[in-house]
Amino acid sequence: MIETAVVHLLLVDDHALVRDGLRLRLGAEPGLEIMGEAESTASALSWLRVREHQGLPLPDLILTDLSMLGSDGLALIGQVHEQWPQIACMVLSMHDHVEYITQALRAGARGYLVKDGPAHEIAVAVTAVMSGQTWFSARIMARLAQAGTSVALLTQRERDVLRQIGDGLSSKQIAQKLYVSVRTIETHRCNIRRKLALDGQAELVKYAVEHRDLFEGGGTVP
Repeated sequence: MIETAVVHLLLVDDHALVRDGLRLRLGAEPGLEIMGEAESTASALSWLRVREHQGLPLPDLILTDLSMLGSDGLALIGQVHEQWPQIACMVLSMHDHVEYITQALRAGARGYLVKDGPAHEIAVAVTAVMSGQTWFSARIMARLAQAGTSVALLTQRERDVLRQIGDGLSSKQIAQKLYVSVRTIETHRCNIRRKLALDGQAELVKYAVEHRDLFEGGGTVP
């Protein structure tokens, strides 16, 4: 369930049945509102430009497929990221190949979900993305971990935290060094575990110690 202010979405998929299902599922969430729908990159961009020209509100997040008839979801993500950087983009696709995932992330996507995943995961993912995090389905995280590319998904601050976990520091000590709250560090630890597909704190510490050299010399960011 969405617990923050109402999040306005644009759904982009070339299958009307998929859009209908998403509208019914997400429309039931009290913190979500479907602002519009589009069946292609061209129609989505046109919809955005018309609303902008008319001075109407734009969506907070675009949930898009990648492969659409005569359309490229990657192009949509890239253009939105460039023209409307305040709008978050999240992928909902049948494809779980690493190349699709990495291309979407490079284009500017902040989340990647698979269509056969649990329905409630979409609402959870929207909440995470709108709070500034990235979100990936469990199967996507497993794919990235197998390919050895999951570390690249960590933000610089998450790398800082992981490095200091490897140095043996507690969450309280890390929080003091980075001038943030312990709760913030715990959130970073949770995100790191999810991105690296680590089951618990023990695995996180073991990973941090064994891969400490990967994060040496990194800087911090606000």
